Amino acid sequence: MDSDESDFYGDDDVVKDLEEKVDNFDVNKWWQDHEAAETPLRIQAKGIPVDASQYHNPYAGHVYAWQLTESIDAFLERLPPATTEETPGNPWIWVCNPYVKRKSKDEAENQQVRGGEDEAPEEEGADLATLMKAGQERLHFASSFIDQFRKPGLSNAHTIEECRKAGMDAAKDILDLAKSLRVTCGKWMLFCTVFEVNDVWESIAKATTKGQLGIAAKVAPRTEGDQRRRERLICVYTADFSDIRDVTSVARKLKELGLVRKRPLYYKPDAYTYLGIASGNPWEIKASIYDTRSLLGK
Repeated sequence: MDSDESDFYGDDDVVKDLEEKVDNFDVNKWWQDHEAAETPLRIQAKGIPVDASQYHNPYAGHVYAWQLTESIDAFLERLPPATTEETPGNPWIWVCNPYVKRKSKDEAENQQVRGGEDEAPEEEGADLATLMKAGQERLHFASSFIDQFRKPGLSNAHTIEECRKAGMDAAKDILDLAKSLRVTCGKWMLFCTVFEVNDVWESIAKATTKGQLGIAAKVAPRTEGDQRRRERLICVYTADFSDIRDVTSVARKLKELGLVRKRPLYYKPDAYTYLGIASGNPWEIKASIYDTRSLLGK
């Protein structure tokens, strides 16, 4: 140990035993054993049918999503985002982390929310209906408060400060409410050109299905307006926007994959999407709560 202070808790015998285990830990052997673990992709590579009951896919049966019964390479070949056409029922292409259990997309409450049908797979027990009702009431209260300060006769500086504070207070209340109701998913948002979208998506899809990124990811397919649309959106979802360590870990992995470049990436909680909190909203709530520059540095 580099310090007299131990990182372990317990009496002297317990601490001594744990420190001995650390000193004797064979990192190389652990990696050899770990690499031998049977994952869905390794099982598929051997030509052995995957027992889907051991893994999870909230998009099972959805044509525009990776299936546990196909290899990731077969999926990428089947649905390359650069040329796969968007359809009315399939505005996104999806992959999931098969090691994280989530509610089936068909059973999710967000299927009842206009504009929220294609957000992250929900956690069991998530109460989206209550978030929608209470969140909208909170935003209405903020709007009423802001309107009072926009009446003639009040100083401009005072009005700006009070309106900004009202929006910040509403944002905090909404995020606290979302956390308590288990509506905690959020996403890192990446934009890439049509010419590079297949390569970027391949990196994200492979890392997600290996359990190295978040709980799911999606990419926008080709649309009729692609000649005018210069960029494609890719979202990488994490389980809990309040888990800063996990959010940062996913951002760091994206950087390792070469996907964090000069322009920072931004992270938005799904709760904001469900409630229609976007850029330029009337409450002056910032649409994202994190960015890679502040979490990872330059």
